[in-house]
Amino acid sequence: MRVLLVEDHLQLAESVAQALKSAGLTVDVLHDGVAADLALSSEEYAVAILDVGLPRMDGFEVASQIRQDEQLKELPIIMITSRSGQKHRDRAMAVGVNEYLSKPYQETVLLESIAYWSQVHV
Repeated sequence: MRVLLVEDHLQLAESVAQALKSAGLTVDVLHDGVAADLALSSEEYAVAILDVGLPRMDGFEVASQIRQDEQLKELPIIMITSRSGQKHRDRAMAVGVNEYLSKPYQETVLLESIAYWSQVHV
């Protein structure tokens, strides 16, 4: 299963990617929203994992672009962020995010979320 991980903090991105790879997933790691938008138009993913605070195009914008794209609109989106306030959670749900995980989170929770949403998407 191929997963897109978009996280601008390099160490965290590497740590999460390693955990996902250890679970048998193929992971493409990108560090900004524009690169994510380009990758989504050329690759097929089971799930997109987005941070909120991305350079050039934030996670909310990327999620909104996904939902507006006829080919991608059903792609499950998991947002991982340190912004745990209700207004951020509400905004994420408004743009079509499937699940919102606040940092720090347990890797098992992320893996369970990926497993669940990838099955829903099939």
